[in-house]
Amino acid sequence: MAMTASNPNSCPMTGYTRERVTVAKLTLETFYSNLILQHEERETRQKKLEIAMEEEGLGDDEKKMRRSQHARKETEFLRLKRTRLGLEDFESLKVIGRGAFGEVRLVQKKDTGHIYAMKILRKADMLEKEQVAHIRAERDILVEADGAWVVKMFYSFQDKRNLYLIMEFLPGGDMMTLLMKKDTLTEEATQFYIAETVLAIDAIHQLGFIHRDIKPDNLLLDAKGHVKLSDFGLCTGLKKAHRTEFYRNLTHNPPSDFSFQNMNSKRKAETWKKNRRQLAYSTVGTPDYIAPEVFVQTGYNKLCDWWSLGVIMYEMLIGYPPFCSETPQETYRKVMNWKETLVFPPEVPTSEKSKDLILRFCTDSENRIGSNGVEEIKSQPFFDGVDWGHIRERPAAIPIEIKSIDDTSNFDEFPESDILKPASNPPEPDYKSKDWVFLNYTYKRFEGLTQRGSIPSYMKSGKP
Repeated sequence: MAMTASNPNSCPMTGYTRERVTVAKLTLETFYSNLILQHEERETRQKKLEIAMEEEGLGDDEKKMRRSQHARKETEFLRLKRTRLGLEDFESLKVIGRGAFGEVRLVQKKDTGHIYAMKILRKADMLEKEQVAHIRAERDILVEADGAWVVKMFYSFQDKRNLYLIMEFLPGGDMMTLLMKKDTLTEEATQFYIAETVLAIDAIHQLGFIHRDIKPDNLLLDAKGHVKLSDFGLCTGLKKAHRTEFYRNLTHNPPSDFSFQNMNSKRKAETWKKNRRQLAYSTVGTPDYIAPEVFVQTGYNKLCDWWSLGVIMYEMLIGYPPFCSETPQETYRKVMNWKETLVFPPEVPTSEKSKDLILRFCTDSENRIGSNGVEEIKSQPFFDGVDWGHIRERPAAIPIEIKSIDDTSNFDEFPESDILKPASNPPEPDYKSKDWVFLNYTYKRFEGLTQRGSIPSYMKSGKP
């Protein structure tokens, strides 16, 4: 009996079926793209090894032994990549950060003893607040940006409730905490931190990324006091602040901080520091460091990161950022009217070359420094004497004291939470929950899986 062709329109695909088809398509695409990527990464590691051996001038026997060691590492990496990584592989030691979508914990990997910072992000909150794209972008950036200037991510995995990013632990804390400990920084210290941040921002710009959220909270300090960029869409929830509709609310509120305007610089700094921590951990955040063009719908480019750096430089030298106010609404108003509101208090001595650089950062995007490349910034008089090629090998402006590999003295104290406790009745995963949007979130870095028990020599003092 002849079969009649069915009309494709007679049986429309249900939403559930359409979603399952999307998942299947994504799964296949992900599988094959990962195979290609793994092959390319393996070849790159092999080439790096050959170049390193040539530079060291090794003999044939030594080269053969090194290649054999490398091959064993690659085999071990493939084996370990197939193992499932989960919460049970880590011991939670302490909460060291908290934000709108989750928290950061100091953890220890049970099999190696290595210390990491674990970022825990609640899936439900991110879906509700439309943060999935930001979190995905952050994970991708951290995988790609494998350099000295960006905090390194070793693993990422997930369960029904949370996403987990296993990052290198930087015991120096962040620039926000450092600035709160000091009234102001010297010009010499400011030069060091701003110069390092210039190189860090340029490193991500070279990869084609814009950070959009450069602020002291996101400048982390390693064990030697050098800068690393973090937070590409993360825990503080400030990425919400880059959605223009959020700032529409800011325009409706009348100015309300005349008392703040009339304070002298010392009182302003005290008031700013008193409110600063609360702003850092709130969902709303603060618009203090965001470039004016980010607030309007005409678009922005990587130059918005240089504006933010100018605001940070002002804060380092003066003791508070130029547009700080008692309300986000008033801060927004001041940023948008920067030509009138960006002023230097006469009672705080500031050199002409530092003022000049701040004003070159904090200006219209068409005239902002950096539009002709990073060399334009490096050549400014404020940076006279900076050894750009070796700055990371030189001593930091303010040394960090580390007593042990898990020293958290440079971090705030946070109470424990129940973010890691399983729900009493964990729901069965269903595709209606949109959990598939987190597909292919898992990642394992080669160095993370193949290095065992190595702790930097400068961190070996104190507790074992």
